[in-house]
Amino acid sequence: MRWVAALLAAVVVWLPLGGCGDDGAEPGAPRGATLVLDFTPNAVHSGIYAALARDYYRSAGVDLEVRQPGASTDGPKLLATGRADFAILDIHDLGIAREQGLDVVGVMPLVQRPLASLITRADTRIRRPRDLEGGTVGVTGLPSDDAVVDSEVAADGGDPKTVERVTIGFNAVASLAAGKVDAVTGFWNAEAVALRERGVPIRVFKLDDYGAPRYPELVLCTSGKTLKEDRGLVRGVVRATVRGYRFAVKRPMAALDDLLNAVPSLDLDEQAAQLHLLLPAFRPVQSSVGGDEVLAWGKWDVTHGILHDPSVVKHAFVDSGVF
Repeated sequence: MRWVAALLAAVVVWLPLGGCGDDGAEPGAPRGATLVLDFTPNAVHSGIYAALARDYYRSAGVDLEVRQPGASTDGPKLLATGRADFAILDIHDLGIAREQGLDVVGVMPLVQRPLASLITRADTRIRRPRDLEGGTVGVTGLPSDDAVVDSEVAADGGDPKTVERVTIGFNAVASLAAGKVDAVTGFWNAEAVALRERGVPIRVFKLDDYGAPRYPELVLCTSGKTLKEDRGLVRGVVRATVRGYRFAVKRPMAALDDLLNAVPSLDLDEQAAQLHLLLPAFRPVQSSVGGDEVLAWGKWDVTHGILHDPSVVKHAFVDSGVF
């Protein structure tokens, strides 16, 4: 667990960057704060729910309320308008928000590789991304889905222009299971797991195996205003979240119990399978903001039309050693 100690050390080093020096609420009087998730609670959030169940946030002086978003794009707007203190954002949404002038900033990575993938049935002719030439791919309609298709097919030596995109919304599992499309864009830790749970034979082509750099997919974010005016609160939330994910890596089934106790509607077997896949991706990468990983992410997003201004990545993250 040397990476955990390194991350904890990094948190201590980078968060006190000046300012008022506020360390959060006094013991016994935790500060209220809200955290908006990127999606419905699932195994990727296990560290957060472990930290809640074990009072890590309260120990850090924070009374944290976790909320589900109405849509995946809610987080940046809620942060920028002060209606949420923290949010889990997909890294592309963070970049888009900054490009739109929203005052949001990443303070801690959660998942240290892309989760996006192309998923095909294993009982078809599609054995690699370039086999999708002349075929159909179900996409949600988000620009990042087209980027996934273009990147993977091109990286495998195919012509992405020959691949037909069919907008299916968020019905990837049902569409592929029914054979309505040759492939779907989806997360290897979510849709791929759901398909396997249904007994659908699949092949999964991960994005960073076909053209994309290994960037942190999910990022804990706050507003620039909160970071400037209440570093103690940010410090407390980061430290507690690090403890939660440390616990999840060390005792994954206990962390899974914490998640399921908070959200009993989740399926145990499916979430256990998701968490098993995710555990290696929880390991943080220790490099500086503006390093190769982040710059490569920005270049990839611009190349594939998700972002238009590569300079937005320069200030998308706290100037620290976390990345």
